[in-house]
Amino acid sequence: MSDILNCLNSIFENDIIKLVISQPIDKDSEYKKITVSRMPKFYQLAKFTQRQVFHENIAFEAIASRCAELCDGFQQVFARSADKEIHVKISSKGKLSVKEKALKGEVVSAVNEHNRRKQYLLPEGSVIAPLVDMGIFTKDGKVVQSMYDKYKQINRFIEIIDDSIRQQDYKKLNIIDFGCGKSYLTFIVYYYLTEVKKIDATIIGLDLKKDVIEKCNRAAEKYGYKNLRFELGDINGYNCPFDVDMVITLHACDTATDFALYNAINWGAKMIFSVPCCQHELNGQMKEENLSILNRYGIVQERFAALLTDSIRGNLLEYCGYKTQIMEFIDLAHTPKNLLIRAVKKQSESQKSKEKVLTEIETAIKEFNVQPTLYKLILKGD
Repeated sequence: MSDILNCLNSIFENDIIKLVISQPIDKDSEYKKITVSRMPKFYQLAKFTQRQVFHENIAFEAIASRCAELCDGFQQVFARSADKEIHVKISSKGKLSVKEKALKGEVVSAVNEHNRRKQYLLPEGSVIAPLVDMGIFTKDGKVVQSMYDKYKQINRFIEIIDDSIRQQDYKKLNIIDFGCGKSYLTFIVYYYLTEVKKIDATIIGLDLKKDVIEKCNRAAEKYGYKNLRFELGDINGYNCPFDVDMVITLHACDTATDFALYNAINWGAKMIFSVPCCQHELNGQMKEENLSILNRYGIVQERFAALLTDSIRGNLLEYCGYKTQIMEFIDLAHTPKNLLIRAVKKQSESQKSKEKVLTEIETAIKEFNVQPTLYKLILKGD
């Protein structure tokens, strides 16, 4: 471990913003990837299993040794500071190959408040018109102090998307945003993909409110976002005009999320990002006998039903060939829901894995006497 520890000590001397440990040697490894993000007072580790993410906060002085422990069984480390990228390859015998790349022409800024040093993908000082109109940036690109939490939340959503698109060298992306509403997140996603990542992105936002659609189209025209448009349309049964690469669905109420996910699956979308809302369906169906304690208290049943709903959705996405994670995400809307479902299409899926997740789904359905909409759509064709 001494070689990798020395290497990591040297890496973290560069004031690392983000580090990723990836490519496990054993395909059955518990952790598939580990990310390290710099926070104001510590580093935060996110350890990704097949379906979950576990977080761990590590003091600055202990981060190199902790990462050295976690590197055992992995073949690659990627690190980024404000001015360079560092790639480390680890051979099966522990031999290290290190390459560094200087970053040029990128906007790099530090956050001044409380000496914060986190590097955001939408850095302060950038000219981002939607953020100005949202009241998050001033006209000269400074973060409005009272809007700092929303600024971080937007960056977090962009980080989640960026983490997925970095896995492939995308030159073009076709995106559907279901139930877009008047949220400016759609505009921020378009800005990031086209202006920062230089991807040829086309986004269609769908909503049922005519006044919202008209307002959003005027805004897109104002910003000069020529491949971003908004249409009046229902989530269920929408006739998509192109092959879909990504589906975003935020706050689709109750079973509307299920129809959005079902459409995304049928289109073969490569990536799905969903923040469910108002999950009433299973709460009204649950009639549990063996675990009646879950039905005794209304708020407990409501929250458990929401978690059960999203767990079944996650497994159904796995069954349909997606690598799925359910992540904590505090979003911009005034809602207690704080989970985001991220699903990325796999290259292949074994029949054994499909049978396992389906068994888990059907066991839960039988145990809690429920009939989830997405299950009926996929397995029964309802």
